[in-house]
Amino acid sequence: MSDTPPDRLCASPDSPYFNEQALARGIGVRFKGEERTTVEEYCISEGWVRLSVGKSMDRRGRPMTLKALGPVEVWFKDDAEA
Repeated sequence: MSDTPPDRLCASPDSPYFNEQALARGIGVRFKGEERTTVEEYCISEGWVRLSVGKSMDRRGRPMTLKALGPVEVWFKDDAEA
């Protein structure tokens, strides 16, 4: 696997952008200069993230999300620890 994170990644296994290997390494996301831990999906090239909203769930049992636009920075957490 490369040292650069994917351009688009989703935490849901149902998504075509789900990547189990990348998620296992740990992904850090900084959105608008602030590190976020509630990111469900991101796209670097389009400049957006989907953030989970509280503990509310949709009818399929997935977290409710809010799409926010802005600069996105992503890195692998295991690289930062080394």
